[in-house]
Amino acid sequence: MRIRTLSGVLISAAAAMAVCAGGALPAAAAVGAGTGAAPVRVTPALSTSVAPGGNFDLSVWELQLPIGSPGSPTTISPSQLEGANGFQDSYFYTDTRDGAMTFWDPESGVTTPNSHYARSELREMNSDGTPADWSLSGTSELKATLRVVSVTDHVCVGQIHLGSGGTSTKPLAELYFHNDGSIVLGTEDSPSGGQTDHPVGNVPVGKTWSYTLGVSGGEIDLTVNGTTTHYAIPSSFDAYRQYFKAGSYNQSSSSSTTNGARVAFYGLSVSHSG
Repeated sequence: MRIRTLSGVLISAAAAMAVCAGGALPAAAAVGAGTGAAPVRVTPALSTSVAPGGNFDLSVWELQLPIGSPGSPTTISPSQLEGANGFQDSYFYTDTRDGAMTFWDPESGVTTPNSHYARSELREMNSDGTPADWSLSGTSELKATLRVVSVTDHVCVGQIHLGSGGTSTKPLAELYFHNDGSIVLGTEDSPSGGQTDHPVGNVPVGKTWSYTLGVSGGEIDLTVNGTTTHYAIPSSFDAYRQYFKAGSYNQSSSSSTTNGARVAFYGLSVSHSG
C-alpha cells in the first residue's frame, strides 16, 4: 500500500507510519532536519545509476569546475550536461547511494581571475545556450533542496550574480553555509563591493534543508526551511541585470587537495515571470 502526500508524491505506508511516529525519511526527502520548524516534504526518488543530467534539468545550466589552467577553469556546456549519459567526473557526479547531484570543490582548485576561491558550480543559462541575463523588474526564483556533506570553513551554495549593465563582477547576494551549521545571506552593499551578513538559520552539517532565493518588487527574497526574509536592493544596482548560480563555491583556499566543500543537491530549479 502506498499513500499520496500533499505534494502529490507516493510513499509507502511503512514510510508514512515512520514519519507519523517521529521517524525520518531518506535524506532526499526529509527537509529541515534539525530545525524543528519546517514541515516534512517528500521528493521523488532520484536514480543512482545516471549522470546528474538524468535526474535534473541541466539544459539551462553551465558547469564551472575547479580544474583547468590558472585563471581559466574548465567549463561544461548545457548540451554536455544533459541526459542520463551526460557529463560527470570526480568534482560533479551522482552519489550512487542516494542519487544526489554532488559538487566537490577542493581548496587547491583552479580559480577565475576575479576570485581567490575555486568552485564546482552551475551558472544559469538561457534555453538557447546564451548566458542568462535577466532584469530586476520581474520575479525570479532559484529553489534548491540540499545538504552540505562536508566543509572546511564555509561554502556558498547559491548566488544572485551581476550580469550586464556595468563593469562590476560582484554578486548581488550569496547564501553561505558555515561549518557550525549557521546559514548566512550576504547582500552586496554596492557594485563596488562590501557585503552585509544576515544570519537566517542553522542546520547541522550533513542534514537536508531547502531554500528559495530570488528577487521581486525591488527586494531580495529568501526562504530557508519555510521562513522568509526580505532585503532592499540599493539603487546602485538598478542598471545591472542578473543570473543565478548554485553548487559548491568554497570560501577557503590552500594547497590541500582533501580539504574543501562537498555539497549534495536533491532538487534544483529556476523560474522567471513578469
